[in-house]
Amino acid sequence: MAAKTLNDLFVETLKDIYYAEKQILKALPKMARAAQSEEGKAGFLKHRDETEGQIERLVQVFEIAGKPARGKTCEAIQGIIAEGEEIMEEFKGSPALDAGLISAAQAVEHYEIARYGTLIVWAKQLGLKDAVPLLQASLAEEEATDKKLTQLAQTSANVKATKAA
Repeated sequence: MAAKTLNDLFVETLKDIYYAEKQILKALPKMARAAQSEEGKAGFLKHRDETEGQIERLVQVFEIAGKPARGKTCEAIQGIIAEGEEIMEEFKGSPALDAGLISAAQAVEHYEIARYGTLIVWAKQLGLKDAVPLLQASLAEEEATDKKLTQLAQTSANVKATKAA
């Protein structure tokens, strides 16, 4: 059996984030429906549109790597999404719901940030220079979304959740 290479790891991680993005695409409308604030609803729907673009960019990265765009079950994202669903259930109708949704969304963002950051470094190492700007564009969107979520939590959701106590 041939030794696994960085290229193999790159492709496996690409499959992981591709699967994750597709799962996130399914989860975002549910989160938008559950959110109580209009700002939260709009934010989740906007990120759904961004996620569609991120999936399209990943398909291009697969092409650059000479591989078919295929996902591989990502246990991590399944767990993070399941935690978000628990929050939606347990805090439904509660003033803390939006704070919980933001927390769940940030766990997703941090996972994506870690994956995209790693893929960028590996793409550079592997000489996949055309893949780098595609991955960087997705990373920049994930980081911007994380900052928006932090701002929404600090200026609105967390305040509402605290006042209810």
